[in-house]
Amino acid sequence: MEHKKFLEETKLLNYSHQKIQELIKIKKWENLDEEQQIKAIYNYVRDEIRFGYNVDDNIPASKVLSDGYGQCNTKGTLFMALLRAVGIPCRIHGFTIDKKLQKGAMTGIVYKNAPKNVFHSWVEVLYENDWYELEGFILDKKYLEKLQNIHSECSGSFCGYGVAVKDFKHPMIDWNKNNTYIQSEGITQDFGVYDNPDDLLKEHRQEMSEIKKILYKNLGRHLMNDNVRKIRNSN
Repeated sequence: MEHKKFLEETKLLNYSHQKIQELIKIKKWENLDEEQQIKAIYNYVRDEIRFGYNVDDNIPASKVLSDGYGQCNTKGTLFMALLRAVGIPCRIHGFTIDKKLQKGAMTGIVYKNAPKNVFHSWVEVLYENDWYELEGFILDKKYLEKLQNIHSECSGSFCGYGVAVKDFKHPMIDWNKNNTYIQSEGITQDFGVYDNPDDLLKEHRQEMSEIKKILYKNLGRHLMNDNVRKIRNSN
């Protein structure tokens, strides 16, 4: 099969895991046609896996699912695993983004000490012989809508709180046989396309000292998740 490598299971894309297989059965995604499968899985990862910061980028899809939250790289891992589990070819595209994009989610000392270039990725999905660039699943709609309410005066481009788009009021986050983006305007470096996140992470990862890694895992990400949660739950 020509696209076999884009369907392979890997250590991170562990789609034979019991919890992932149970989810697919509960959602009955295997009964849908291919277009509806992509849309249903995309919407699930976007909105039912909340935007948040996991312990590391290098965690398997099953862990992202059990966490119930994730950011660009980890939600992308889960998205790819679910797609491949139902037979839809996909790959990953690696980048870095300017840390300004994270300002607001990151605050104070966390933002000050964050690397200038933050490791980033989106998922590319093969459908009807075209590759679609899908990034708009990173922020759950509830979080994004609260951000739009807080910054209701913004009618053009916006950068911050996990967003970097040209049209903040109408970002391209719904998949209807189109590319979707939510952070693409913050890209600073392009690493190219990889068959899977395992291969991407062998060559490119977040550049951070060991001390900063420990601080991020044990303190920084919790403060960031608190900020995101406060926005999502704000009135």
